[in-house]
Amino acid sequence: MTRIGMHIISTTVAVLLCAGVSTSSAQSTKVDVTGAWTLTVQSDAGVSMPAVTFKQAGEKLTGHYSSMLVGEAELTGSVKNQAIEFTVRADVQGMKFDLKFEGTVEKDSMKGTLATDFGGGTFTAKRN
Repeated sequence: MTRIGMHIISTTVAVLLCAGVSTSSAQSTKVDVTGAWTLTVQSDAGVSMPAVTFKQAGEKLTGHYSSMLVGEAELTGSVKNQAIEFTVRADVQGMKFDLKFEGTVEKDSMKGTLATDFGGGTFTAKRN
């Protein structure tokens, strides 16, 4: 076989191997956060540990948020690969506000940031 023929074959094999690696890598980053989680939220209001239940359908996320500070509230959001974002629509004694969470998921844990009209914070979470 000629040198050019060997080069074409080796280049083709390398491209196919890289394609296989990137495909399996993309598949392994898909996560499903459905289920019960406990968050640890650190903000200007202090530290809280809300209980959250997520239901994921494709990239769409719905669920329920329960904490001593906010009470009971519904949430909506999305999960794309390992990125998660969800908003809790809270109503505390007639005052309505949103808690906006953005972060990353890794198996049975997540971490990220919290933004509200009153300030921000960080959060971590563990699947129950």
